[in-house]
Amino acid sequence: MHLKENQMSTSLSQKSASFLTQHKFSEATLSSLYLLDLSPDYCLDKPEQCASTILKHPSIETDQAYASISEIYLAKAFLLENNRECLNAPKHQANLNNSCLSQQLEMLNKSLRYSYVYLFKTEQSPESRLFDQRQMQVRLFYNVALSKFMTNIFVQQHFDKFPDNFHLNNQIFNLDFKQYTDLKNVAIDRIQSTYIMGFSGFYTINRQEGIGSEFVVVKSVQAADDDAKFILDPETYYQKNAKSHIHEARYLPVSAVIEPTEIYASAESILNGADLQIKLIDPYQYQSTEINQKKYKITANYSAPFGLWLAENKIGEAGYWSLFNREQRLVMPHLFMLEPYQPNKKIIVMIHGLGSSPEAWVSLTNNIMGDKELRDHYQVWQVFYSTNMPILESRFQIYELLKHAFSEVIPNTNSAHDAVLIGHSMGGVISRLLVSDADVTEQAVSMMSEQQRRQFEQYPIIRQRFVFKPLTQFDRAVFISAPQRGTPYANLWFTQFIAKRLIKLPATFLNSVDTNLKSNYQQFKNGLIYNGPGDLSDHSKFMQLTSKIMPVQSIKYYSIMGNKKMTDQAEKTSDGIVPYSSSHLDGAVSEKIIRGGHSIQEKPEAVLELRRILRANLALVE
Repeated sequence: MHLKENQMSTSLSQKSASFLTQHKFSEATLSSLYLLDLSPDYCLDKPEQCASTILKHPSIETDQAYASISEIYLAKAFLLENNRECLNAPKHQANLNNSCLSQQLEMLNKSLRYSYVYLFKTEQSPESRLFDQRQMQVRLFYNVALSKFMTNIFVQQHFDKFPDNFHLNNQIFNLDFKQYTDLKNVAIDRIQSTYIMGFSGFYTINRQEGIGSEFVVVKSVQAADDDAKFILDPETYYQKNAKSHIHEARYLPVSAVIEPTEIYASAESILNGADLQIKLIDPYQYQSTEINQKKYKITANYSAPFGLWLAENKIGEAGYWSLFNREQRLVMPHLFMLEPYQPNKKIIVMIHGLGSSPEAWVSLTNNIMGDKELRDHYQVWQVFYSTNMPILESRFQIYELLKHAFSEVIPNTNSAHDAVLIGHSMGGVISRLLVSDADVTEQAVSMMSEQQRRQFEQYPIIRQRFVFKPLTQFDRAVFISAPQRGTPYANLWFTQFIAKRLIKLPATFLNSVDTNLKSNYQQFKNGLIYNGPGDLSDHSKFMQLTSKIMPVQSIKYYSIMGNKKMTDQAEKTSDGIVPYSSSHLDGAVSEKIIRGGHSIQEKPEAVLELRRILRANLALVE
């Protein structure tokens, strides 16, 4: 016998390691196998016989036997999942694929039963071994086994919605929707475990550690056939097409736990196939659930649905290509709800800037989801629009979209008032005009070309583009790096010589009023109507019309801007694109200048300031 001192990291790693982390059994399981002269390979090859031997031997304590057997069955399920014969099975060989899945499911089923009995049906309660390393391991066995079990059962049985129950080897599994009633009738495209999801754009993944597994349920949707169509009169259109361009949350966070259907089921009956129930839980509404007649905190993942939506739909790319009129799905603005509508929560609306997308709000949105206080009181709506459109048109279309969306909320609930509007860059300019009251029709007509005047007289609906009314649901607005008086950056040589040639108005917009308008585009654009980037020029006609319009008195508004210059004198600062003189607004409740560039909304200091403002809106801090 020789003493050997290990590195602290090595010792700690060995104590916490299991088959899940190092592809070998935990020290506790290996100790049980050593006492019985059982090799790991034997137990992986013949888990049933191995489990039987462990259970029968008097030298192994019952709870330790349950823990070891749970790990053995889970390890076998992982080996089956990676079995070469199963992995390489052609898709047309359904029997072989089903056989592999069936074997995995049976191993996961057994692992779940043994881990549950260890956690909840032995003499020691979970509370009595709160700091026990073995309990932490077995909780993870339970969580991962349930995660694998759920995703595999959906693959095997081709569910297109959650069933009331399903069968596996003559055993019944019931589904309990009491803590997620809206999920019962949802059409499902797929269910994905979030354990293995990683997102490069998140600084942190906002999770809640606890009992159970975490998923993203992706709802089935039918592709809209009018996404590429410009709508001249959106108010009339939305009256007939209530759900158009408003997207309810498609990526839903779901937590789940599994327990016996019969509350007083014995350990023996559970291990021998007693009916089980899977409780599906909405982590936005519930942070805990009852298991074995006691409440426990559940596992939850709040970042994964948002990240999966951004990644799968290539949201960032779509925003960039829309600037150059190459994203035909984005002719009209769209509103995306990031969670199912909750009448008890206030609404945050975020509007991105030039050539951008909802991806611009990754840091802020993820921080809101990670802050329990904000998550419990707010729901996020994100506006996605084509930034090559004239800003007057974008403001009008977004106004009508939001007006329609707010008309759908339940009156006299938290969601119907005290909403917060947050806009970055061009989105900040649009946001200011969404909470303003002004009519610039007379000035606008004087700036129009002859062609535009004819269209204005022929189509009265065009006048609405120049009449601004505030959306009364908003109580506060935050303008971030917003060129409220324009920016000289829009006049630089590369903007003039490159962007003018690449950035074109959508043909559907030009043709919506006059089929001959496209051929007269040069005359048309020489008047008032230009593209979004051109409108941001400090010499543009759009800025002449709108730069002096201020939010109505009932709105509390805030400014956040960046500073790349080596000066602390506010009037000399600039984020490299927007100077302070353009983003400053008199009458702001507060003005925050942060060291950084134009994308200042991504900076931790900006996120903290936004969180402060959101708390102020809850009347928690002022």
